[in-house]
Amino acid sequence: MPESIESQRAAEPVGAFPHAKRVGNLLFLSGIGPRVRGSKEIPGVTLTANGKIENYDIAKQCHAVFENVRLVLEDAGASWNNIVDVTVFLTNMKKDFPIYNKLYAEYFAGDGKPNPTRTTVEVTALPTPIAIELKVIAALKKTATD
Repeated sequence: MPESIESQRAAEPVGAFPHAKRVGNLLFLSGIGPRVRGSKEIPGVTLTANGKIENYDIAKQCHAVFENVRLVLEDAGASWNNIVDVTVFLTNMKKDFPIYNKLYAEYFAGDGKPNPTRTTVEVTALPTPIAIELKVIAALKKTATD
């Protein structure tokens, strides 16, 4: 039976869904953005008076989204190194991909890092005024009840 996971540290989901679901030894994270828990703050984003994006810093958003993913993983009993697959949604591939790709390598590639499979796609918009969202799958160790 799938187990729902709710992090008490990562930004709250923006809809009626859990942060993650555990099924067997797999952990499926819902789309995770760079928002700050308990607020509407989005690191690196400046909004106009009517809530539209005036400008944003993709590097700050990358660091924040990676941190939210880490928190959800930890609260589910996993770690960064359990990540096996990442789907990344960017709202401006041409402008943001070089910065995102450099930061992604710092977090995911190299000695002792998970080096998961990855898909990166450009989307027209995300549910809140953010420029990046991650969808993650992690493999966990089996428990005695599995």
